Amino acid sequence: MTDRQAIDQIEVSTHHRQSFQDITAEIQAAVDRRGVQEGVCFLFCPHTTAALTLNENWDPDVRHDLGIGLDIISPPRLEYQHGEENSPAHLKSSLVGASQFVLVSKGKLVLGSWQGIYLAEFDGPRRRKVLVKLVAD
Repeated sequence: MTDRQAIDQIEVSTHHRQSFQDITAEIQAAVDRRGVQEGVCFLFCPHTTAALTLNENWDPDVRHDLGIGLDIISPPRLEYQHGEENSPAHLKSSLVGASQFVLVSKGKLVLGSWQGIYLAEFDGPRRRKVLVKLVAD
């Protein structure tokens, strides 16, 4: 029997400086591999310039608009002192957050009708990791 308490790692290649990549199917595949029918799926992004968010996955314009809104909140500024010149990416990552949790019921992620799980990239293109911990009831 598969260890239901192990941590899975999903690797995601991003292709743009800033993007929101739908990883719902990859997370569901981890649930399927572990055979969890009821429980909680904990997600963690171990990067300081990327994040995880739940949002609409039907209209791609929502992802575009999220990027615009975050650019307004955190534009490049001459006052930033971080030498890599990616301070806006660090701020966006802190605002969006490095973790999420999603319930699992009947072997499926419990998401709203239009909801998906996104890796938010703020300093790409990069190769990112998302850690998945499933805890079965």
